[in-house]
Amino acid sequence: MKLPAPLSVFNEGLAFLLELAALAVLAWWGWEGAENAALRLLLAAAAPALAAVVWGLFAAPKARFQVPLAAVLAVKALVFGAAALALYALDRPGWAVTFAAVALVNTALAATDRRAAMRRGA
Repeated sequence: MKLPAPLSVFNEGLAFLLELAALAVLAWWGWEGAENAALRLLLAAAAPALAAVVWGLFAAPKARFQVPLAAVLAVKALVFGAAALALYALDRPGWAVTFAAVALVNTALAATDRRAAMRRGA
């Protein structure tokens, strides 16, 4: 099923916001995850950096490596799942569930739209 153009644009914008939110949450988790200031800085920088590198290599629209849709979905599940778990670890279970649900629906709609475009040869 090909999404209507306005819904597709909205969903792509939401996807970008979810990606930014995941990076921010991972940084927040890293900052709160240690007592030592140096370790706090390291985790706050490394957690989102690692997620961004993996995303850029495999899941971004212009990813360095073109992988099957299943691999893209696995990377998205890993990054969004890590962000949801980070929210839960930060004692924000409601936010964690909401983030995970929105990310799941967004990713499912994007995957459906992508499959439809691939079938049409676009």
